[in-house]
Amino acid sequence: LPGLLRSYTPAEIFSCGETAVPLPAGPPGQGESPGERLTLLLCANASGSEKVPLRAVGDSPRPRCLRGVNLEQMPWSYRAGSPAGLTAPLFAEWLREFNEAMRRQGKSVLLLLAKHEAHPYLQLSNVRMVFVPLATSLAQPLDRGIASDLKGHYRRRLLRWLPAERGAGQPSLLDVLHMLAQAWGDVRPGLISSCFRAAGFTPDSSSEAVSLTSAPGLLSREQLQRDGDPADGDEGMAEGEDAGELAAVPPCPSEREVWRSLATLRRYLECQATSPDLFQAFYELEDAVHTVSAG
Repeated sequence: LPGLLRSYTPAEIFSCGETAVPLPAGPPGQGESPGERLTLLLCANASGSEKVPLRAVGDSPRPRCLRGVNLEQMPWSYRAGSPAGLTAPLFAEWLREFNEAMRRQGKSVLLLLAKHEAHPYLQLSNVRMVFVPLATSLAQPLDRGIASDLKGHYRRRLLRWLPAERGAGQPSLLDVLHMLAQAWGDVRPGLISSCFRAAGFTPDSSSEAVSLTSAPGLLSREQLQRDGDPADGDEGMAEGEDAGELAAVPPCPSEREVWRSLATLRRYLECQATSPDLFQAFYELEDAVHTVSAG
């Protein structure tokens, strides 16, 4: 394995694996129930420069909340699986899609994964699969802190869900998928690369795995703060401006109105989006609005 790793750059070494997250009970009739979980397929490269969009596997084959959504343009994907989670056919489908994405980029990559009955071996044009036995001392990078960091960001976003402002009860499966995509985006590249080094999955790793506690700031979940432009001061009524013109200025919307407007915008993008990248801009806007509303 060390010799094989030296044949690739960190940006060309990927690792994938699965983790599970709880799914809150959604509105009646949407198929979600307390205790239901989503299985997530995570994949990233050793430099932290590329995180493959999340693949979520749930129990419901046709969730009502996903009707009308342009699923091909979402920054995540959803599939119905077995109660055990990811199945071999679903994983093979993901492998072919991953290989096609690498082919379009003109990249040949190494994919490290644990040997499992749900992980079939495929001969692929741009992806070389290498199974790492679970009995080895090397642990998957995902288990070294990547999956737990994702779950921490996901829990934080669940806790800040504001039903009174958003005019809804518990988040639906669609809401959760968006929150998980945002949480995956919150996982820092530096943490990912540190976890790969700790697992020994980088070309320059020594024979001994690096301790995660020695990596500065590795487990920090520093929330992104965006500094906006300073607010303009009140300038009073300009010369020639009468009371009628001043009254025509629309009042400042309430937080409830803002969140409802954002929900409308998100629904529009779900139906009309032409690229998953549009949602990254929307996620940044939503985070900025939350920062302002939280003071």
